Amino acid sequence: MQHDPLAPVVTIDGPGGSGKGTLSSLVAAKLGWHLLDSGALYRIVAVSAQSQAIDLEDENALVVMIADLQIAFAGDIVDVNGKDLSDIIRTEETGVAASRVAALPGVRDAILALQKSFQRAPGLVADGRDMGTVVFPHSKAKIFLDASAEARADRRYKQLKNKGLSVNLRDLLEQIQERDARDRGRAVAPLKPAADALIIDSTQMTIEEVLETVMTEVTKGYS
Repeated sequence: MQHDPLAPVVTIDGPGGSGKGTLSSLVAAKLGWHLLDSGALYRIVAVSAQSQAIDLEDENALVVMIADLQIAFAGDIVDVNGKDLSDIIRTEETGVAASRVAALPGVRDAILALQKSFQRAPGLVADGRDMGTVVFPHSKAKIFLDASAEARADRRYKQLKNKGLSVNLRDLLEQIQERDARDRGRAVAPLKPAADALIIDSTQMTIEEVLETVMTEVTKGYS
């Protein structure tokens, strides 16, 4: 892919389960722009490390492994070194593991260049936790999507149940709360809104209402 540093970027950050993945896909489809699911990259690293019996705290080994990953996104399919990891990378357990590896500076450096390479014409919608603060700080349309932990746990529960996965709502809530504390408190790129981000609390909003609000912000930023 050809990196274009002048291509417009919309960043959509927020905690797990806030709906930023769904929102990002809808915004990208409306604009006809490329999509970056940055969280999937960390999930891929976590799952790949576990499959190779690499300790999630072994920063050097993880960086070496990342260099050998061949990643391809095709719709809902996530292909990593010839294996379909689409379902396993979406579990809450994988999300917790991804949060652990994402806290390692060496891992973040290894993935940063990959994330930036997604910026290309006609534009990019970047979904993650530090897209607006670290990866694309010059974006003119930054969104921070939030919701209560209870609402996010309920959404994730329904999402995973619809995929036929066995999940427990109470466990999901505890995992989300633990991950929130870790993501917001980590020393490297903590989860927080960019100073110029539009903060949206979607707890009581429909996805259509959120989408309308975001598209208005995108029009203001790139009109």
